[in-house]
Amino acid sequence: MQLFAFGINHQTAPLSVREQVAFNVEGMENALRDLVENGAAKEAAILSTCNRTELYCNAAKPEQAIDWLAQYHHLPRKDIDPYLYTLPREQAVKHSFRVASGLDSMVLGEPQILGQMKQAVRQAEQAGTLGFLLHKLFQRTFSVAKDVRTQTEIGANLVSMAAAAVKLAERIFPSISEQSVLFIGAGEMIELNAVHFAARAPKHITVANRTLERAQTLARRINGTAITLTDLPEQLAQHDIIVTCTASQLPILGKGMVERALKARKHRPLFIVDLAVPRDVEAEVSELSDVFLYTVDDIAEVVKDGLDARQSAVKEAEVIIDSGVSDFIHWMESREVVPTIRALRDQAERNRRHELEKALRLLAKGEDPERVLDAMSSGLTNKFLHAPTHALNQVHGDDREAFLEVIHRLYHLQSEE
Repeated sequence: MQLFAFGINHQTAPLSVREQVAFNVEGMENALRDLVENGAAKEAAILSTCNRTELYCNAAKPEQAIDWLAQYHHLPRKDIDPYLYTLPREQAVKHSFRVASGLDSMVLGEPQILGQMKQAVRQAEQAGTLGFLLHKLFQRTFSVAKDVRTQTEIGANLVSMAAAAVKLAERIFPSISEQSVLFIGAGEMIELNAVHFAARAPKHITVANRTLERAQTLARRINGTAITLTDLPEQLAQHDIIVTCTASQLPILGKGMVERALKARKHRPLFIVDLAVPRDVEAEVSELSDVFLYTVDDIAEVVKDGLDARQSAVKEAEVIIDSGVSDFIHWMESREVVPTIRALRDQAERNRRHELEKALRLLAKGEDPERVLDAMSSGLTNKFLHAPTHALNQVHGDDREAFLEVIHRLYHLQSEE
């Protein structure tokens, strides 16, 4: 079993690189099947969020899977190599546990990543790329993450991405209650932000989404109105705060659209938080006057609030994780000897049947049963001891000493003084 993980995250790669290797939710299952059918991996699961793109694989040659990632996104391998981390076996297990527990997140202890990992596992199951090894890995991952979150204070004093967005908005506007807020998208991240902003009772809330029905569902929860993405050019200027997070592969808000909105607003400030990867807002928008544009990476400083209070829990969490890693590696090692045990038993069974058939033939001829049984037991003994005896006679030097030790341990032999 060749378990390994590789990818990039907010610690190793800037947003401009992360968005190039992000996977669209709609295309995830096809990507997984392509990875396995091309022979780059026997099993695979892909975790793709705003902060990371990671692949967990059971593959004989990790390099083939990394090559596949670059080729799938039409990128030269050299463009992503400087940002990649590759984690074999034990390191992959520990990384999976730490990610699910929130120890590797931009927001230390944040709980959303656990749900995102569970979604990645569901997608792999649906694509048929989650085999025995990865199923066991993630099953254990979720168990360890539960222990970390229930037995430590890793989630205490948590400042979420949504809370950070509100804090940033309050730096620009004295009171959110006097502003109009626009949410673009209707996924989990937008829902979290909508709840936080709605708690500040803004003057007006609008939800824009590709499908009007989903926008209406969220809008009803936060006492807002719903529009479609096609309404954005006309509606944008009416809002002071914009939070966007969609799965679009292309920008939703271009420089031209924002420029027109600013002109209509007579250059009143426009605060935009883009939590999407790939980005929903063209990077050039940040160059416009009167626009305060923040990306996922820009949130980093704000979410450090409360970090010190959670650092003491990290050591406790690492102890739980290390114990879980040891248990999982022991399980993997025990599984790796199964084929050898099966082959050994098969050979012993063939020897047993051979001697039994010989004994039955002799009994059928009327031979003395006692002599037949003695011959059968001698035959079995000789066959069982032939391989180790022959091997022992063939080894020399240091190998002989090591082999002798194995033989003594295997057959519980007492060394003669």
